[in-house]
Amino acid sequence: MAYVNSTRAAHASAADRFTGLFAGFSAALQRRRVYTQTLSELRALSDRELADLGIVRSMIASIAREAAYGK
Repeated sequence: MAYVNSTRAAHASAADRFTGLFAGFSAALQRRRVYTQTLSELRALSDRELADLGIVRSMIASIAREAAYGK
């Protein structure tokens, strides 16, 4: 019985690294947009509307952060 195993090292080209960097930057920018949009929408609500949702004003930043970054 014959068995062959070959390993080839994969080297990322400069174009691949740039594409990865751009994709990471784009994803970070999109998450930031979600954060700012959520923040502005929640800040625009009245205290009564926030209370109906079970939210107090001090929670707005943490809710926006969780919506964008999952933390």
